[in-house]
Amino acid sequence: MQKNKRVSKVKNLILDHVQKNLKEYLIMILLFLIGLIAGVIFINHATDSQKQELESYYSSVITQLKENASINQLGLLKESVGKNLALCLFLWFIGLTIIGIPILYGTIAFRGFCLGYTISSIIMTLGTGKGILFTTCTILLQNILLIPCMLALGVSGIKLYKAISKQDKKTSVKAEITRHTFFSIFILILFIIASLIEVYISSNLLTWSVAYL
Repeated sequence: MQKNKRVSKVKNLILDHVQKNLKEYLIMILLFLIGLIAGVIFINHATDSQKQELESYYSSVITQLKENASINQLGLLKESVGKNLALCLFLWFIGLTIIGIPILYGTIAFRGFCLGYTISSIIMTLGTGKGILFTTCTILLQNILLIPCMLALGVSGIKLYKAISKQDKKTSVKAEITRHTFFSIFILILFIIASLIEVYISSNLLTWSVAYL
């Protein structure tokens, strides 16, 4: 019963946060979707040589997995945590500067582009069935957590920008910097959880599914 109350409280806090910052979240989602669609369009207009390079790359990855199904999980964890740490620190830092907002928008759109490009290139190379299986096992699970967290950190940066630029005169800049910093730390924890999902769940799913690719 107490556990259900905690879950309900957290859920209400999240809903309240989204409602209060709905405009900013819509901007972040729109930028991400624009990048995602651009990535899909880009890969659909790839040249034959680019398609052959992608096919050769994914074929070699799958061949290596079939020949040696074991994955260096410790090395993968270090790489994933390092990558997510760099992203979190970058989004935190550019949120502290007024001139960083265009960079923030560009980063969100670029991440969408990378995801759209990667998924489209996998499906184009492996076919729909195998492509969806490969994408699910390598990309989907961790991004279910990563994408909302990244968007939320972007929204936090926008809120800080409004305080610094005096668009929101009711908010103290110092208090907003503190809030943005602690929120970034919380998001970093979720990023690390996403890395653990990638390494210990997604990689094991990939090892299991490689026989079907």
